[in-house]
Amino acid sequence: MDPLRRTTLVAGGFYVLTFASIPTLALYDPVRDADYVVGTTPETPVVIGGVLEVIVALACIGTAVVLYPVLKRQGETRALGFVTARVLEAACIFVGVGSLLTVVALRRAEAGADALVTGQALVAFYDSVFLLSQGFIPAVNALLLGSLLYQSRLVPRVLPVLGLVGAPLLVVSDAGILFGLWDRLSPVVAVAAIPIAVWEFSLGVYLIAKGFRPSPVTAGMVAVGAR
Repeated sequence: MDPLRRTTLVAGGFYVLTFASIPTLALYDPVRDADYVVGTTPETPVVIGGVLEVIVALACIGTAVVLYPVLKRQGETRALGFVTARVLEAACIFVGVGSLLTVVALRRAEAGADALVTGQALVAFYDSVFLLSQGFIPAVNALLLGSLLYQSRLVPRVLPVLGLVGAPLLVVSDAGILFGLWDRLSPVVAVAAIPIAVWEFSLGVYLIAKGFRPSPVTAGMVAVGAR
């Protein structure tokens, strides 16, 4: 297989894999109960949610590392920024997962009623980290990757346009949550996240199905792979 085509398949697969965390909204519901640490609701959904988010974090790093050799040909500084932002996003996801698994650990240790406040604080910490890891940082990623793909024409321009349009919407949505204008589960938040979600999923599917379009950016890479 052509090395460039292999790159797009792997990158596309990683992008699709980042949607593995969608069920966590329901899986994490039990841990949000005020008395979860002393309650009897199952622990398994929370643990599964944590595993899914770890997979997503690793996939985030994978998308950036795999695409970097191509993206740097269009703009090395932005490509490096994209890798850095993706790694930071993954690190924040790990921290958030760690906070929820700590709540589970408190429960298993039978910490008792004295740990209820600590458990609620850890859940609140997760929500705050989530605002950054899967709210603000993805907007930065969309601006960096979107601008690189738009200029290079490696994919249809409508795809990066979705990311470039969705990035400011996501930032505004996060700002609204931060200043208490709406709740994190508000319809406003859901609608604002749609363009970024469509952008990343569509990009993943396109890379798997089609790969990169012919471009001066990849001409040298194709030539090297053909020898």
